[in-house]
Amino acid sequence: MSRRSLSSMQHSNQEAALETTVVGTEQVVTAGQGAKTRIRVSHVLILGGLGALGPLANDMYVPSLPALSHDLAATASQTQMTLSAFILGLALGQVIAGPISDALGRRWPLLIGVAAFALVSLLCVVAPSIYVLIALRFVQGVAGAAGIALALAIVSDLYAGLARARFFSLLMQINGLAPMVAPVIGGQLLRVTSWHGVFVAIALSGVAALAGSAFGLGETLPVSRRQRGGFSASVRAFRDLLADRRFVGYALSCGFAFAACIIYISVSPFILQTIYGVSPQLLGILFGINALGLVIMAQVNGRLVGRVSSQMLLTCGYLMLALGGMTLIVVVLTGVGLVGILSSFFLLASSLGLIMPNATTLALATTRTAGSASGLLGVLQFAIGAIVAPLVGLCGTTSALPMAGAIAAFSIATLILFLILCRPARVQVQGE
Repeated sequence: MSRRSLSSMQHSNQEAALETTVVGTEQVVTAGQGAKTRIRVSHVLILGGLGALGPLANDMYVPSLPALSHDLAATASQTQMTLSAFILGLALGQVIAGPISDALGRRWPLLIGVAAFALVSLLCVVAPSIYVLIALRFVQGVAGAAGIALALAIVSDLYAGLARARFFSLLMQINGLAPMVAPVIGGQLLRVTSWHGVFVAIALSGVAALAGSAFGLGETLPVSRRQRGGFSASVRAFRDLLADRRFVGYALSCGFAFAACIIYISVSPFILQTIYGVSPQLLGILFGINALGLVIMAQVNGRLVGRVSSQMLLTCGYLMLALGGMTLIVVVLTGVGLVGILSSFFLLASSLGLIMPNATTLALATTRTAGSASGLLGVLQFAIGAIVAPLVGLCGTTSALPMAGAIAAFSIATLILFLILCRPARVQVQGE
């Protein structure tokens, strides 16, 4: 048997291993019994590292934001724009990297994107002004998006059935740990270096991801499976998705929830350090504790899926988010103090452990164009918060009220939007 025939047979077996049937508002995913692909540890490490580049680059230098603002003579709002620019870059980069890799293969778009990420991270070290840093952070986000988008695509290329589902679960764990560990690392680095050194560490993480990708991964998408039609096919898919009321409801509500948490991530370092006297090291630990809450809720979600509907779990997540937002505004208005604020932040961060997986699952259940839908979800999740966070910063950091009011508004709006636009949907996985 020729190598080409063997490759075609393997691909056919993989495609048959995971079949999807859509009936009304219910999507049934059946995992074939023949899917016995063994997960390689090297793939978990490399692809997990690629997916973690974004959280590392965004969260590792959060504890150094006030120092960066001082060194570059920037306002709090201008400094927060370095976070927003990176997040906007991640949003745009995901809808660029995915279609390019579908047409040209995974390997070269991935290597070029990760190499550019490492290079731009080094350029951030010598940024002479806040405006140059904002521009570099945007480019860094666009380049880093290749790791996030293509890691998922490569998993889909290499694995099928239950192995693919288990691999995605592992990636979620790694991506959940990254924002927990990154602020702690950033805070500890500030003991021995400045924000410049933090960007050097981010660049080194990019170099490590590049080396792992270059030597540990080959091309995973054969020419016969590459997409034809270019960007016009993606544009048509985006148009159809935006006409789907339920998809828009899940995507926008998820984006609003993410916006509330981006405001917390970008504004709270100034509030906690300037008003409540929290040190950069303690700030990193507090961010880590909140990210741990997200991981715990994601674990709870994983155990409940199949016994409780995704719609119900998502509703619980949005209720938790709204509770955190309303508690925060009450705490700030009544002057309860740091303990009340930290408790509200913990609720906000933990709610994402229920919101992100279920909103994504239900949104993708409404469409067969999962790749384009994932890219559009990424844009809405990142872009809304990236635009709003600097506007909140313009209100100043001498009071926690603007931050608390914005978070509460987005949290409540998220729940209202979800209840109005989203009808019950159920996603069921069989054959496990």
